[in-house]
Amino acid sequence: MPGMAPPSTPWRTLDGVPTAWFGAPSLVAGAAAAAAVTGSRPEAVVDVRATGVRVRLPDGPDDGSVSDAVRGAGLEPDPSVLQQVRVVWETADTGALVAFWSGVLGYDVAADVLRDPLRRDPDLLLRPATEHRPLRGRLHLDVVRPTAVVERVRPGSPAGPYAVRHADPDGNEVDLVAGDPLGDDPATADWCTVFSAIACYRVRSTAQQQDLAGNVARLAHEAGFPLQVDLRPGLVVLDSGKDRWEADAHGLPLDFVDLAAGLQTTARGSGAAVEPDLPRFAQLFLDAVDVVAVRAFWQAALRYEPDRREGVTDLHDPRGLGPTLVLQDMDPAETDRRRQRDRGHVELLVPAEAAEARVRAALESGGRLLAQGDGRRLVADPEGNELAVVEEP
Repeated sequence: MPGMAPPSTPWRTLDGVPTAWFGAPSLVAGAAAAAAVTGSRPEAVVDVRATGVRVRLPDGPDDGSVSDAVRGAGLEPDPSVLQQVRVVWETADTGALVAFWSGVLGYDVAADVLRDPLRRDPDLLLRPATEHRPLRGRLHLDVVRPTAVVERVRPGSPAGPYAVRHADPDGNEVDLVAGDPLGDDPATADWCTVFSAIACYRVRSTAQQQDLAGNVARLAHEAGFPLQVDLRPGLVVLDSGKDRWEADAHGLPLDFVDLAAGLQTTARGSGAAVEPDLPRFAQLFLDAVDVVAVRAFWQAALRYEPDRREGVTDLHDPRGLGPTLVLQDMDPAETDRRRQRDRGHVELLVPAEAAEARVRAALESGGRLLAQGDGRRLVADPEGNELAVVEEP
């Protein structure tokens, strides 16, 4: 509630899961803290970044051991970082949309929630439709998976200018894109460029996982590259971040392909086994007439950062934890489509003490409040695209 002091615990519950962020001075320090976490709770879902570590505990609250382990590694919590981005489709035919999206995304299904089994890409929620909206939506998704996977899951003949577009039974669109290997050299054969360059490795024990995470963190730190290292039970995922295997995107004095080869050698030398079908990248696309104004709204509301490249409209989570949001031009002459309330919207889950500031930032950046109540505030951007800010305990 406004005016109340935030809880002293580092943990907040996001979507029913105890979650914490601990700031770190380096990727190496983050990997050491992750090892302390998994040593205490092997089932923990841990995302290691050059600036810190996010920990999620799907099997229940921390009894103090995780917090103590991370603080013992020299890291301090910062609950203000915590948030979760989800996508919502409103539909009158939940079953048809579940069949379409679970196949395209490779997600698990629980009632009206579709969820990435690796807990890396955003949840997709299905809610009852309240009105008929026949025109093309403004919110749509890009999903990039390895070529062999795309061939298996493609839901019919693609359309669009790049022959990758598909639509679900309601007309919600996805560009299902086939990822390529990271070059032709066997030294990087484990890597797939699904917009990000990603390699996934299966491990046999927590100790093997900890050693691999620590070793790849050291290699990336020595190279000066902010590698993303995600730890899941039995798995280590290495991720460059969107486009950042390319020099113009990362802007660093290195060749990522050389680093990827070294990381692959380290992973294989540890006995880890590559999982070639697992790489996946999902991002949000939003059509807008005034891209500058709409982008400013979402940048403020999500606390994202603009892409460093000239002319690129991407907005990125600065910690590489949430989905990229891309703004693209919409024809101003499509007045009916612009007036139609979209079938899809974005949900932003934040700790209760942060919700008011997020809504205020959205309103100050051109948004307007549409509705509020029960810990949920619905805000529209300058062109009517909706963001629901949801308070989490």
